[in-house]
Amino acid sequence: MAAKEQYHIPGTEDRRLSYECNSKPVCPAKCRCEANVVDCSNLRLTKFPEHLPSSTEELRLNNNDLSVLEATGAFKGLSQLKKINLSNNKISEIEDGAFEGASSAVELHLTANHLESVRGSMFRGMEGLRMLMLRNNKISCIHNGSFTGLANVRLLSLYDNQLSTILPGAFDTLPNLSTLNLLANPFNCDCRLSWFGAWLRSRRIVTGNPRCQGPAFLREIPLQDVAVPDFRCEDGSVLDDSSCAPGPQCPSQCTCMDSVVRCSNKHLQALPRGLPRNVTELYLDGNQFTSVPKELATFKYLQLVDLSNNKISSLSDDSFYNMSQLTTLILSYNSLRCIPPLALGGLRSLRLLSLHGNDISELQQGIFSDVASLSHLAIGANPLYCDCRLLWLSDWVKSGYKEPGIARCAGPRGMEGKLLLTTPADKFQCLGPVDASVQAKCSPCVTSPCQNQGVCKVDHAQLYTCTCKSGFTGKHCETPVDACVSNPCTNSGICISDEQTRGFSCACAFGFHGTFCEVNVDDCQDHGCENGATCVDGVGNYTCLCPPDYTGLFCEEEEGVCSPGRNPCQHQSTCISTPTGPRCVCIPGWVGPDCSIDYNECVDHRCQNGAQCVDHLDGYSCVCPQGYSGEFCEVALPRPSPCQLALCQNGASCVAKTETAVCQCLPGFEGQSCEKLVSVNFVDRDSYVQLQDVKNWPQANITLQVSTAEENGILLYNGDNEPIAVELHQGHVRVTYDPGNQPATTIYSAETVNDGQFHTVELVTFNRMVNLSVDGGEPTTLDSQGRSQLVTGEAPLYVGGMPEEVMPASLGLSSQTLNVSSFHGCIRNLYINHELQDFTRSHMNPGVVPGCQACRKLYCLHGICQPNAAQGPQCHCQPGWTGEHCDQPVTGGLTGADVVTTATGVNPCEGSKCVKGVCVTLDAQTYRCDCEEGFRGALCNLQGEPAGLCQSLQCLHGQCEETDDGEHCICEQGYTGESCDIETPCRGEPVRDYHRVQRGTVLCQTSKPFSWVECRGRCQAGTEPSTAVTSCCTPLRVRRRRLTFECDDGTSFTQDVEKPVECGCKECV
Repeated sequence: MAAKEQYHIPGTEDRRLSYECNSKPVCPAKCRCEANVVDCSNLRLTKFPEHLPSSTEELRLNNNDLSVLEATGAFKGLSQLKKINLSNNKISEIEDGAFEGASSAVELHLTANHLESVRGSMFRGMEGLRMLMLRNNKISCIHNGSFTGLANVRLLSLYDNQLSTILPGAFDTLPNLSTLNLLANPFNCDCRLSWFGAWLRSRRIVTGNPRCQGPAFLREIPLQDVAVPDFRCEDGSVLDDSSCAPGPQCPSQCTCMDSVVRCSNKHLQALPRGLPRNVTELYLDGNQFTSVPKELATFKYLQLVDLSNNKISSLSDDSFYNMSQLTTLILSYNSLRCIPPLALGGLRSLRLLSLHGNDISELQQGIFSDVASLSHLAIGANPLYCDCRLLWLSDWVKSGYKEPGIARCAGPRGMEGKLLLTTPADKFQCLGPVDASVQAKCSPCVTSPCQNQGVCKVDHAQLYTCTCKSGFTGKHCETPVDACVSNPCTNSGICISDEQTRGFSCACAFGFHGTFCEVNVDDCQDHGCENGATCVDGVGNYTCLCPPDYTGLFCEEEEGVCSPGRNPCQHQSTCISTPTGPRCVCIPGWVGPDCSIDYNECVDHRCQNGAQCVDHLDGYSCVCPQGYSGEFCEVALPRPSPCQLALCQNGASCVAKTETAVCQCLPGFEGQSCEKLVSVNFVDRDSYVQLQDVKNWPQANITLQVSTAEENGILLYNGDNEPIAVELHQGHVRVTYDPGNQPATTIYSAETVNDGQFHTVELVTFNRMVNLSVDGGEPTTLDSQGRSQLVTGEAPLYVGGMPEEVMPASLGLSSQTLNVSSFHGCIRNLYINHELQDFTRSHMNPGVVPGCQACRKLYCLHGICQPNAAQGPQCHCQPGWTGEHCDQPVTGGLTGADVVTTATGVNPCEGSKCVKGVCVTLDAQTYRCDCEEGFRGALCNLQGEPAGLCQSLQCLHGQCEETDDGEHCICEQGYTGESCDIETPCRGEPVRDYHRVQRGTVLCQTSKPFSWVECRGRCQAGTEPSTAVTSCCTPLRVRRRRLTFECDDGTSFTQDVEKPVECGCKECV
């Protein structure tokens, strides 16, 4: 039961003050008024100025200390007011209707204040407002009631606040809003802001691009660029919006009903934040307060305060400052011992005061002089000391029966148990000294609580404080301080404390003396330095500084001219003492009186052919330029060919150009020495490349170029159970994240890449987020927040496919990709974290060949093209097919050009394939026949030629034929000569044929044949005008045609093709 409920206060009628009609001053005090501008800025004002001139058009109150704008009606009668500047104050609260009467104002500046929230009722009465500046406050949220009644506002600035969310409809009450500044706010882009991105895009009124600051994957992303699905709340739950929603303000620890706030029994030690400004009754009973909260003075409507059952032990003269409206004050059941004389000053409206259940013995006369309205005083359950000094209180309560007859006396002797209200006045007598314990309650220093000569001083907050003498500490100066605690002795002196005098003494180290061992003993007073030496004092010793020509501990020895310290000879030269002084004998390479000059022996060197002379201590040497040798570089070396020094790798050929060597790389290789393999062709269905040492994977930036006509295939796969796979799926790039956890998260590229052309695929993975971009297009983002952490183990990165044993674990891959197994096409320029990958350092499965060009000019109708460095690309045919292009069915015996393929695991030599010879297995799919003597042919089924046929003639580019006229060569096209060793001159040989292209595994050719020329032959330097020293047979004129292609998979397309129509000799490129 609250203490207030024990009493009834009759007659609580309202009283209104009547003001006399006084003429208003021309200008408020301290302010400056000129030309309808009232300037009250920079005055450190804490209250709103009064008596503003009615003609005011601009009011400047910036740079003051205002904290609360009260609804005092200060703006009523200011019909000309246009601009109000309240910037750079400390305003944290604006009472509803504080601007009532400012309907003509068009600008309101509240920049750089402490506002944490806004509501429309703050600005009631400002219907004409057009500009509202709320920059640099602490506003954390706005809702659909924040700007109610401000329909004419055009410019609203919320720059640099603490806005984390904006509720839907927050700006619906601002139909004329044309400029909105939301920059520099920590927006949390969760599900509550999902509506706002579309709102921003549709209005186009926001200054700049407000950016998300949370969650982490959207940090610094412009809010209007975030896709709606990315505005999400964790676990799909919607956060509680009650902290932002409009409504009555009430602290979480309290309950509020109208203007009554109850915060009882909440263990509060300080006033809770967010109390409504219009509170009239505040219940703080049953908490842990030790003093009256000073913030109570800011609540001007407060009429009742209940602080009973707390731990308040003292009051100060300003405990109830500025609380003149208070009618009920309950301080019962605390620990009060004394009420200061001025503690109740200013409580002019107080009618009920409860001090019941404290430890009060005395009340000074006149303590209630300011509380003229007091009608009920509860002071029972206090140990009142009823001597003559308390007679005034007995008379005071009797005069109006202000005390209900509960308070009883506890002393002095004979007054125990007597009622304060009914005890006769003559019983209140002073018959002896007052008990010290009673006096100590209001005069605690009477009992001399400070020990060891400490000085006591009354302190209403702490009752009293003791100022201790040197050597003592503690609340009552009861603890002696060890004089040696501060270590006063210097220079390693030992401190010895004296308990009797509370002092100390220092036992000094050798060489020091003084009270604190601060004086160094002068050891030079009786020194032994000789020959005019200078004595330098030390600690317990001294040092002699000898004059020139003397040495020794006391400078007693005369030095020789060659002795250490006087020897002038440098660089290990020899010093000889002579009657005229020292003489130096220099070692080779040094000259001068003291051998300090380095002799430059290159002055007269014999180095030749531009060699560089290098000086040494005992001579010089010649550094020869390239091409020369010998002691003096006089021997010219034979100049080697540049290619002799070249280190061309991976089968590259070297070409000498002028004095430099150029490595001509085989397809797929690049680098100055062709040391890197950067493009590979996946020609078999089970081929793949395995990269083991991949840095920073899987958090990486990956770029690669892909050329294929296949719809499906694996591009990248991270390890056995790793969380990411990149594949072709129906012509699109498909990225599956976290494939080991079902369901996997997947994104696709908008572009298709299976047109046979090269496409650039870029993949950026970071912090469980994946970005995919094709050919520099708009990226697609995959976000797996909340899923398992990326695995960063030692699993390898597979390119173009993966081993069969990895397949079952790859649950994230599409069924189409699993059926196809690996990628078929070309991959080049694979970059991981901006580092070009070298496939020579990887494990390449059979079926992966260097380069992307070899198979582009050869189509295999029923087989797969496999490049061969020695013989060029070849078709490996499917069973039942043969021929150069695998386009002829097998009908009988094989020819020498046939390449037969069989199913995996079958021996190619099974059966009687070689008629007159031995079958030799070349690999799992091919074989050859080694014929017996007298037989020839691919199957050794033809009779051998007679011995001696064409034995004497070797045809380099043709076939030998024997006729009646003898042996002669039938040359291949483009060659002539007796041995077919002369290449015919450059010419254009007519061709009429189909033009074919390979798109992945699909063969496409033109719908009809057409004519062009092939440039063949050699160019001899100087045989034709205007030809360079090194010329090549090359097209001089080409013709572009638009042709229709038909493919063996039923598709067709149109493409421009350039073919030569005229050939000639030009400088080789």
